[in-house]
Amino acid sequence: MKEESKTYLATEKVERLMGKYALPCIISLLVGALYNIVDQVFIANADYPGSFGNAANTVAFPLTVIALAIAVMIGDGCLISQYKN
Repeated sequence: MKEESKTYLATEKVERLMGKYALPCIISLLVGALYNIVDQVFIANADYPGSFGNAANTVAFPLTVIALAIAVMIGDGCLISQYKN
């Protein structure tokens, strides 16, 4: 690995880093929210689960978001700690 790539996050302008790393994160969060909306529509139109399926999805979605938040926190923390050394 080149020396310049190890210090990229420390030396690059914040605006450029935000533009480079924030946009994919925003898109992935929007896709996750869209997935939940589409899932709710399909469950509501199904004959069998009906409102119980919507209730289960409503309970499970925040748990999924919490798990995603923990995963991103650990993943981003590992990335940043790599560049601090």
